[in-house]
Amino acid sequence: MVERMKTQYYTATSIDGYLADEDNSLDWLFQFGAIEGMEDDQAQFIEQVGAAAMGSTTYEWMIEHENLLENPDNWPYEVPVWVFSSRELPIVDGANIHFAQGDVAPVHAEMATAADGKNIWLVGGGDLIGQFYEHALLDEIILSVAPVTLASGAPLLPRKITAPPLKLANVQQYGDVFAVLTYEVQQVSED
Repeated sequence: MVERMKTQYYTATSIDGYLADEDNSLDWLFQFGAIEGMEDDQAQFIEQVGAAAMGSTTYEWMIEHENLLENPDNWPYEVPVWVFSSRELPIVDGANIHFAQGDVAPVHAEMATAADGKNIWLVGGGDLIGQFYEHALLDEIILSVAPVTLASGAPLLPRKITAPPLKLANVQQYGDVFAVLTYEVQQVSED
């Protein structure tokens, strides 16, 4: 059976549902370093990705923390990436980046064409992912849950999802640190 393309939100989160702390820092996550087995699973995930999308905060964080304007060879994506922003942002030389704004649905169609049957990775942030969810364009949410709480910061997914609820599809434990939870997004049936 051939699997269909999926649009997946794959991210790390604190137990209390934050992507970054109130200073937009990921130090809480980086303290763990490499976790045995996780890197292999992440590499397998990346192999299945044909296009990616992120919001401007995620993109700007990457530029700053990876010094990408001075070191464009450090751009981590080999696939085309759509960056959603209403502002003009710097571009990383040589990177396959498309800037977008407005409705995510037509951009998702472009991404699906570019992905050519592979999956679409929604990198972050939470509000952007919520927009894909609201257009029924989100298939899976994959959460690497770190054993920390942040109390405030950038929320994981600032949307109410109660009916139908997400369906737990897989649980993976990595050492005594991370639990990776994979949820299928259930769409509202139109009976």
